[in-house]
Amino acid sequence: MKPPKRLILLLGDQLDLKSAALKDFDLQADEVFMVESLDEAQYVWSHQAKIALFLSAMRHFAQSLKTLGYPITYLKNSPLSIIDALKEKLQQEKITQLVCMEPGEWRLKQQIEKLAVELKLQLDMREDKHFFCSRQEFTNWAAGKKEFRLEYFYRLMRKTHNILVDVDGNPEGGQWNFDQDNRKPFPKKGPGIIDDPVFFEPDAITQEVIAYVSKAYAKHPGSLEAFRWPVNRDQALEALNYFVEYRLRNFGTYQDAMWTDTPYGWHSILSSSLNLKLLNPREVISAVIDAWKKYSLDLSTVEGFIRQILGWREFVRGMYYLDMPKMAQDNYYEHQRTLPKWYWDGKTNMACMKDAIGQTLKYGYAHHIQRLMVTGNFALLAEVLPSAVCDWYLAIYVDAIEWVELPNTAGMALFANGGRFTSKPYIASGAYIKRMSNYCDSCKYKPEVRFGETACPVTTLYWNFLIKHRTQFEASPRTRLMTANLKRISDADQQSIVQHAQHVLTHLNDL
Repeated sequence: MKPPKRLILLLGDQLDLKSAALKDFDLQADEVFMVESLDEAQYVWSHQAKIALFLSAMRHFAQSLKTLGYPITYLKNSPLSIIDALKEKLQQEKITQLVCMEPGEWRLKQQIEKLAVELKLQLDMREDKHFFCSRQEFTNWAAGKKEFRLEYFYRLMRKTHNILVDVDGNPEGGQWNFDQDNRKPFPKKGPGIIDDPVFFEPDAITQEVIAYVSKAYAKHPGSLEAFRWPVNRDQALEALNYFVEYRLRNFGTYQDAMWTDTPYGWHSILSSSLNLKLLNPREVISAVIDAWKKYSLDLSTVEGFIRQILGWREFVRGMYYLDMPKMAQDNYYEHQRTLPKWYWDGKTNMACMKDAIGQTLKYGYAHHIQRLMVTGNFALLAEVLPSAVCDWYLAIYVDAIEWVELPNTAGMALFANGGRFTSKPYIASGAYIKRMSNYCDSCKYKPEVRFGETACPVTTLYWNFLIKHRTQFEASPRTRLMTANLKRISDADQQSIVQHAQHVLTHLNDL
């Protein structure tokens, strides 16, 4: 008797031939199911480049599966949600066994589990082996802890996976973290010549996708003119090899630096390939370590990069599943303001925001300091509703999948969970932006001016935030120095700051 047919659901961020969902696949009895759902591009107002990247990568992956002989149903441009399309397929063909890998969104995980109950399916939802740390391992590590800090988790990952440790389990170079060496701005004359990342001319599949997205999503934000992202495994590997060969050596020192019209700096631009699972983090780390040894690269550069992959990336995924669904509703400061409209078009007089958002609209990309200390910092200081900011980040960046986007935005940039896994709110005045960039040189606002017509809105709102939350900041040794600086500002000037801040907050769209 022919065994019951299993349907293997593959989502758009699970493009890995070694996926747990494809393990023990029966070419004679099983079938892969993939859906391009219009709903997935519209539940947040997604950047055109993000939509195009997902669709092109999915179509390339489906083509690879067909070449390898996998039976596959691939639904293009379906008006149905993923769940409704899946339900229709299961019912039409009377399939009772569903195999999938755990999704990167809590929403989809709940929906799949609910559908399985509704249709009385035999659901086999498999652990995602892409990550170093399983969800259960993270839960075990987190058990009994009142505070969750990256540093302790990161050290455990280093030891567990024998990465940058000696034979006795001690850290290479005598310390676990070289973060202090990774925070330099570019020289005053600018970054000089930076080797561009390797990018890829759109092939026939990508060209078809671009033409479709430009028409079907014409009103969505962003541009497709600069679309050159890796869309398949071979391109992702080429991008990785190019980074470690030509760009890694300068990554560490200047990873926090910003400069006008310098969208990529020395960053790897590998996050989208990692998050689509075109690359495995193990091979990325292995390539970086090989380059370190081959070229005698600075350990601080190598450690700084590995910390982001082995440490932070794994840590935020663990926190996402540990804290969902509460994480999505957290609003520690009870902020309620509307996201300024210029987050969607970049039309603002603030040079830092104009550049960071402008490049985001053009490429679907900004590096971590632009996200954290420019767009994120301003949203926190401007008291914007956290869920609105999170929706923007999820929509606007090509590498944004909720498991990584939400903890970074709500938990780190916005302090919406009250510091559950960060020790302080990440806020800064215009002085920080001036120190780390050249943005202020061309701006109508002055970072050193706290109130008045020429005052930098970031600076005004920073001091207003400190005044408003003085008690909280004075209670922590990590933030006490910030409020100590308030004592250098007269009471009269503090009143003027608060008054001007209220004007700024009520006219955010006009900045």
